[in-house]
Amino acid sequence: MNIERDSETTFEEDSQPNDEEVPYSDDETEDDLDTQPDVEPEQNYINREVEATRETLRKDCSWQVKANDRAFYEQPQFKETIFLCIQKSKYAGNAIKTYKYNPITFLPLNLYEQFKRIANFYFLILLILQTIPQITTLSWYTTLVPLLLVLGITAVKDLVDDIARHRMDNEINNRTCDADILLLSSSEPNSFCYVETAELDGETNLKFKMSLEVTDRCLQEESSLAVFDGLVECEEPNNRLDKFTGTLIWRGKRYALDSDKILLRGCKIRNTEVCHGLVIFAGADTKIMKNSGKTRFKRTKIDSLMNYMVYTIFVLLILESAGLAIGHTYWEQQIGNSSWYLYDGEDNSPSYRGFLNFWGYIIVLNTMVPISLYVSVEVIRLGQSYFINWDLQMYYPEKDTAAKARTTTLNEQLGQIHYVFTDKTGTLTQNIMTFKKCSINGQTYGDSRDKTGEEQNHLEQVDLSWNMYADGKLNFYDHYLIEKIKTRKETEIQQFFLLLAICHTVMVDASDGELNYHAASPDEGALVTAARNFGYAFLSRTQNTITISEMGTVKTYDVLAILDFNSDRKRMSVITRDPNGAIKLYCKGADTVIFERLHPRNPNKQDTEDALNIFANETLRTLCLCYKEISHYEYEAWEKKFMEASLALGNREAALDRVYEEIEQNLILLGATAIEDKLQDGVPETISKLSKADIKIWVLTGDKKETAENIGYSCELLTDETNIHYGEDISALLQTRLENQRNLSGAYDKSSNTANEPFFTEGKNQALIITGSWLNEILLEKKTRKKKLLKLKFPKTVEEKQRHKETKRRIDLCKEQQQRNFVDLACECNAVICCRVTPKQKAMVVDLVKRYKKAITLAIGDGANDVNMIKSKILQPAYCQGWRPLPYTIPV
Repeated sequence: MNIERDSETTFEEDSQPNDEEVPYSDDETEDDLDTQPDVEPEQNYINREVEATRETLRKDCSWQVKANDRAFYEQPQFKETIFLCIQKSKYAGNAIKTYKYNPITFLPLNLYEQFKRIANFYFLILLILQTIPQITTLSWYTTLVPLLLVLGITAVKDLVDDIARHRMDNEINNRTCDADILLLSSSEPNSFCYVETAELDGETNLKFKMSLEVTDRCLQEESSLAVFDGLVECEEPNNRLDKFTGTLIWRGKRYALDSDKILLRGCKIRNTEVCHGLVIFAGADTKIMKNSGKTRFKRTKIDSLMNYMVYTIFVLLILESAGLAIGHTYWEQQIGNSSWYLYDGEDNSPSYRGFLNFWGYIIVLNTMVPISLYVSVEVIRLGQSYFINWDLQMYYPEKDTAAKARTTTLNEQLGQIHYVFTDKTGTLTQNIMTFKKCSINGQTYGDSRDKTGEEQNHLEQVDLSWNMYADGKLNFYDHYLIEKIKTRKETEIQQFFLLLAICHTVMVDASDGELNYHAASPDEGALVTAARNFGYAFLSRTQNTITISEMGTVKTYDVLAILDFNSDRKRMSVITRDPNGAIKLYCKGADTVIFERLHPRNPNKQDTEDALNIFANETLRTLCLCYKEISHYEYEAWEKKFMEASLALGNREAALDRVYEEIEQNLILLGATAIEDKLQDGVPETISKLSKADIKIWVLTGDKKETAENIGYSCELLTDETNIHYGEDISALLQTRLENQRNLSGAYDKSSNTANEPFFTEGKNQALIITGSWLNEILLEKKTRKKKLLKLKFPKTVEEKQRHKETKRRIDLCKEQQQRNFVDLACECNAVICCRVTPKQKAMVVDLVKRYKKAITLAIGDGANDVNMIKSKILQPAYCQGWRPLPYTIPV
């Protein structure tokens, strides 16, 4: 038997980043990745695994909801002690609270907040001193009146702001039902429900929710709903808007629940007359309220500066009063005691008289402390907030929407921003997607060509009159592709557009004989619409089927499984059974993840890669399409694993990802799509003005490097005079800087942070373009999972524990210094573009700059994938479409 001691976590300082590797999963934790498993006997290991699984189940799915059973919630396990023997239910009521004060707490809390300002506190102390007869030199009301005036004006302003919060809360709380609910059934076919989630994630396009098939079938009538006794076991209340894990237990069976079956508080139901649901989270437990956080008293740099100025003035006041008191003591000793005409009847010593006079001088010289300064600043801020609301240059006439300042305390922060972090799609661009080109079986289509494939010098719109489902809005000029589609001779072209029509989560409704698509993302809408115009129209769907018109022939496919898209997988797949019984998997996703899962024999891979590079250089958004034929035996074996993973209460997402990964292998590449997303109006001019104000622009996007770079040129973030550095180019610079710092200090200590020379010579504009995978590696964030081996466990010696501790400390210090060097280098650049980054990496980049530069940053986004970035920044002044009420919103 081999006996091994615990190995230490090491890092390779000379390793170079792999620019094409996919970033590690956001679900990995430090404990999972940095710690080697101890060696232990197999039985102990298995027992520990079973116990850990049980603990995970208890922790992850400890929330229980029983339908139509009030007595269920009176059980002792659902009570929590709030004070001594006073208990309350752990389930919150449906009322929410975003206000700061109530009639009882307004006065004490507001006074507490105001007396945090040193000037107010100083005048309170001064007022107390003026009530002491031995030291007062002025009447007490000379201080009380101005202090009350200052406190009163500020209190009235705070009261007005809080009354507005009360009104908003009352408006929401007066709604019939506003909670996170499990969708049981609806008036729509197959119990679909259309929702708008602009208040949650800023996205205005319609999404759809879908109930379980069993509840759709059995719970349509109110009588059946009244006797419904299902039990839901799910996760505890949390702030993850796009995640939900739970199980419905009903009639002796278990049914998996996910976020697609939950209607969140804050979403608006559209195109659906009636829906029935079971409340899962209410009031403060809802996900939107878990995201709102506690209302805090925010301080700006001006507040801090004024406090510092008052502190300084106060110190000078004390020194001056002390000098005068010392002088008075000396005078009393030399002159006052010997002058009979100055006798006041008090036989106090000169030192005691000097002590009393010290406080008297504090009172006399109180005008040195500018108590009116705070009032002046508050009035200025109030006026500025109105000017923001009235600014016609920030008015958006198309939607009749003006800028809105919801606070009067952060105005001056807007003028002190040093770094702007912006998403690309929907922020720099319009988020209106148009199908432009494609590559099928190695052949590129989309240029202006005639029916024989010869290029044309003029643009001639293709004729789609043969297609009864064409919407007439597609601008396409390649007649050669249309001829190939109509001849139906190339199987790859048929499979390509069939995939676009099947592999999606788009919903359709037919009104006045027209097909109207509702897509969760503009990309999906553009692709499904393109397939419709090319003869493969998506007609309808149920919970288990999807109906397609293939060149006029209507076919219905059984949907066996949908393998969802997320920011880690970067792909989605659908497993279908066609009318002939053949089972296929259709998959679309980013090229980096698709190419890793292709069958070794894919002759068109290189041609497709070349086409992708051309599309990216034209600033087009790309996706790769592929498929796989699955045998009935293979699918049946996989389905069992899929059902087990779907019903897992603990680590369900990880279990599903493993099952998805197993089936998404050896794929056959069909081609790639290219979609255009035009720039917003005025983007180049805005970036130019920000650059003149010495504000650095960072673009954080999930697009390909080439696409992001070309968008940088389009919006004039990059110019021909810009010296562009790529991640792989600056690795040597950072490694050299790290080695020099280690040689100078001998260790990565904070105390050894010496001033370093600039990375770049001044003169030419510098820009940095990096990928998410490079960012992980250069910041030592790339981790590999350790294999959990069954080994005997031996205790560590003292020397081993000390060595392990020292190694971990060295790694942490190296990581911190590497991060600091990266931020220093990036901040020397006029522009930084981070591509292929996940939402978590967006937040990490913002946090790095905030941490090491102590600068005021502005983050702008328009969707749920930007929420982490928005929450990470210091200032929250703008959010394009209103994910939630932020201090400032600007319409775009």
